Amino acid sequence: MQRIAHWTAPCWHCRIIAMEAQVAVAKIGKYATSESGDTLEMIERPGGGISIVLVDGQRSGKPAKRISNVVTRKAISLLGEGVRDGATARAASDYLFTYRSGKVMATLNILSIDLMSKTFVITRNNPAPVILVRGGKIELLDQPSNPVGIRQGTRPSICEIPIELNMSVVIFTDGLTHAGSRTGKHMDIPAYVSSLSSTAEPDPHDWADALLEHAVKLDDGRPSNDISVLIASILPKHGDDVRRLTARMPIA
Repeated sequence: MQRIAHWTAPCWHCRIIAMEAQVAVAKIGKYATSESGDTLEMIERPGGGISIVLVDGQRSGKPAKRISNVVTRKAISLLGEGVRDGATARAASDYLFTYRSGKVMATLNILSIDLMSKTFVITRNNPAPVILVRGGKIELLDQPSNPVGIRQGTRPSICEIPIELNMSVVIFTDGLTHAGSRTGKHMDIPAYVSSLSSTAEPDPHDWADALLEHAVKLDDGRPSNDISVLIASILPKHGDDVRRLTARMPIA
């Protein structure tokens, strides 16, 4: 499935260049599995901007989907009520712990584009890092972080970063991290993102597609895990003030 969102954000660094945020998602399920255990949802923030929640449930298929749905629904509900991202992640973790008695876990990422603070808010309960691209350089946000649901009081890793023109955030589930492991290959995600970012202006749609396609290729066309890639970029505004959302999903 591919999902693309475009919406205009006013320029807060200057009065000359207007900016817009673009978000793209590409995801695919594990080979020969009926349903992906990754769940992604997006909600508008009460104070302006959006939040995107990406959850990877333990195991795969329908059991994993049930787990990721529980966490996603809880997080989206709280974010829609104006609860801060960090508190939302902690509450979602406690909820899953209570719901399943600490017997299952999930990874949780929340990416917010907050128009009140003019920042990316990156909340992570996921051992996999988040990649930040700015000024032509790759930065790993890889502070130690635990999945949700295994104990009460699990805290997320949180980074709040002022938005800049041509900045991108790359978030992914562990299916991307482990792509190629079954076939003895290795996906160097930072290096691959670096090669994509050599272009003058980010293209989140192309980047998400390229990362997913490369991962599937390393798995010889049979993904060994659910894979989801989420990319958000800040670009010069070229269009009108209309907000748009487009989704593509196979029906078969």
